[in-house]
Amino acid sequence: MASRKRTARLLVVDLDDTLWTWFDAWHKSFRAFLDELVRLSGIDEQNLTAAIRTVHQKYGTTEFSWLIDELDILDQAVPSGKTRDEYYDPALHAQNKARKEATVLYPGVKNTLEKLRSRGTTVIGYTESLAFWTHWRIQRTGIDGLLAYLYSSEDHDSPSCVVPEQRRHLPASYYQLRETVHRHVPKGVLKPSPFVLQQIIDDQGVTAAETVYVGDSLMKDIAMAQSVEAIDVLAQYGMRFRDPRYSLLQSVSHWTDQMVQYEQDGRPGVHPTPTLTLAEGLHELDEHVAFKPTQRTNE
Repeated sequence: MASRKRTARLLVVDLDDTLWTWFDAWHKSFRAFLDELVRLSGIDEQNLTAAIRTVHQKYGTTEFSWLIDELDILDQAVPSGKTRDEYYDPALHAQNKARKEATVLYPGVKNTLEKLRSRGTTVIGYTESLAFWTHWRIQRTGIDGLLAYLYSSEDHDSPSCVVPEQRRHLPASYYQLRETVHRHVPKGVLKPSPFVLQQIIDDQGVTAAETVYVGDSLMKDIAMAQSVEAIDVLAQYGMRFRDPRYSLLQSVSHWTDQMVQYEQDGRPGVHPTPTLTLAEGLHELDEHVAFKPTQRTNE
């Protein structure tokens, strides 16, 4: 006998590896970038990744836009008459090309978001990724406006030698969202802290019991959703930490070794058990949840 559908008025979604293929795009683009750095610099990959991880941990992200500016180790190969940026520009071109090709929505995502909008259900994105690349991915995948709000950190700091506006070739307005409203979260507040998710629920004037939260991480997304008593849903189709390619991300991650080990700990009871699981895609939500128009509970 099929279980009774839950009723909800608000959908909050993680973005990376829940709506789009973050890991695949990251791996392909970073692999292309790293291969070019090795070729141009002659530096051993292990030494390069160690230096890169130091920068990522300094800035708290594995998508640091100004990585080459922070890697003094690269200077030894730069020929006379060229700057570091000029010499290693092919690495950035390879990275950007691969990122564009590999950043796509999972099947059924756009159609699901359009259906929810037509029903009057508010959909909100909440991510730990920083502003610039999150904006880029929302624009790239064509869902600006299908997310009513985005909650994320502001962009990371840039090195003192970098003026972002001078490096980016298009007007600042090009990089901004047109319809999705971006609300910044407090610096340093990370999942599974329930602070931001509870704030989102309060901002919309609904209850946690009327809120569905979907994400691909047991230790972050599911633990956070359960702590506020929202309807937690695991995007199992997006889980990548057992992918053999994941070792490259670990080698340059801003996460501590302890966090990496904890994520991969498969012993019973270490991580929460999700209430609902999506095996193939976001479209499966329709099998489990009846979404209603978002309205305040006191209206």
